[in-house]
Amino acid sequence: MFVMDSATVVDFDAGGHTATLRFASSLTSVVVGVPVSRAIDGAEMVTGRRVAVAVFDAAHPLDAMVVGVH
Repeated sequence: MFVMDSATVVDFDAGGHTATLRFASSLTSVVVGVPVSRAIDGAEMVTGRRVAVAVFDAAHPLDAMVVGVH
């Protein structure tokens, strides 16, 4: 089971197709290295872009994946 969360892109690593995100629930900290779905073009992952994140384990923020942009 997973939950959906909202986040803002802080940075995007095109080589690893991972993102540094600031989750809406924690505006003071960032999570580095969150995988991004390969279905999302890297050009969409610009700083400040809002994204939808599937979080599989709330205790481990890297156990998540960016699944959409808006």
